[in-house]
Amino acid sequence: MASMRDIKRRKGSIQSTQQITKAMKLVSTVKLQRARQNAENSADYFSCMYDTVTSILAMAEGMQHPFLTGGKSGKKAVIVMTSNRGLAGGYNSNIVKLVTAGFAPEDTVIYAVGKKGRDSLAHKGYEVVADASEVVEQPTYPDAMALSERVLSDFADGKISEIYLAYTHFKNTVSHIPTLLKLLPVEIPEKDESEEKAVPVAPMNFEMDEEEALDMLIPKYVTSLIYGGLVEAIASENGARMQAMDSATSNAEEMIGDLTLLYNRARQGSITQELTEIIAGAGAIS
Repeated sequence: MASMRDIKRRKGSIQSTQQITKAMKLVSTVKLQRARQNAENSADYFSCMYDTVTSILAMAEGMQHPFLTGGKSGKKAVIVMTSNRGLAGGYNSNIVKLVTAGFAPEDTVIYAVGKKGRDSLAHKGYEVVADASEVVEQPTYPDAMALSERVLSDFADGKISEIYLAYTHFKNTVSHIPTLLKLLPVEIPEKDESEEKAVPVAPMNFEMDEEEALDMLIPKYVTSLIYGGLVEAIASENGARMQAMDSATSNAEEMIGDLTLLYNRARQGSITQELTEIIAGAGAIS
């Protein structure tokens, strides 16, 4: 059995750690309130932009544009959104697993948003061609636009043939879903034959040239999805960290209780031994 001094030292160490986890939980809770509000405010625009663009392209049949057909060569690009700090449960590892399960290092390049995902994927052999980890703390629409311009420029130059977004969808405070979304080439949803017969769909007419329209529409579409992913990722990160710190605090409380019981037993044993020695000494004198 460990000595009372060792038990007391161990208990003090856990109590100090518990104070840190409590503080981190409170900080994450405050950040989560603001991040959740931003995620909820942008969710409708995020989904509406995606549905609108895909529906427009679904009605514009026969269009030939690089944003629709994709590059003939080049690697697949994945915009990976993780955090700059750890202690968030499986938040970062889930995104890394999502990427490694769907993409091979030899034909994939990474546009990293977050140091944890960048370092993990680089260690696994993926090529990181861009690092925008500084935007994770307080993402803005111009940040998303800058990243979108970089990715679209590489796409137009033929360096990459497909663009994906790997982020964590914020469902609610306790539910965060790792999500992989294909941005380009735009995937046109398949038509339901029954619906097509029941409701005739008119072709999409563009007031300007089709290519000019897509040159204006698609960058806004990609920027909006990247920004929406950033906002949801921030909310998911703070929610995951809050849960992780809450669990750590509860585990520390349980360990402190066990050590307190162990300390009391050791103290009781020490007192019993002292009493036995006193009684034995008194008996020897008498």
